[in-house]
Amino acid sequence: MDEKDVTYMRAALEEANKAREKDEVPIGAVLVERESGEIVARAHNLTRHLCDPTAHAEIALIRKHAKTVGAQRIPGHDLYVTLEPCPMCAAAISYARIDRVIFGALDQKSGGLSYVDGPNLYSKAAIHHKPEVTSGILADECGAIVTNFFRSKR
Repeated sequence: MDEKDVTYMRAALEEANKAREKDEVPIGAVLVERESGEIVARAHNLTRHLCDPTAHAEIALIRKHAKTVGAQRIPGHDLYVTLEPCPMCAAAISYARIDRVIFGALDQKSGGLSYVDGPNLYSKAAIHHKPEVTSGILADECGAIVTNFFRSKR
């Protein structure tokens, strides 16, 4: 496991904790500029807070950085997210031309990238830009925060 990936995933976990503190599903993300290694944007889920079903961490992150740089496509970046992106977020990552997506835990219910049970979105012909995918970085920690959140709701 690459130490840089672990460092960036820990930053994404910090964002997930911010979501949990707001009673949001605890998913966090960070966007890293490949050349400099700098975290250029951070976000977490805000679907309940904003009454917006599209306010996932990945979407918020892409919107924030695209607006900052004034472009709809933001190549040259890696996106770290604590949970496997859903199909909506996976498509947005592709449309934004992000180079690599790194996630912690698999989302067995609604993940968009899984090669086993999910739709494996990046294998579809309709997806023209296919980011590199790395999974399993701090998977236990990333999965536990979501599991514990939903367990507390039951």
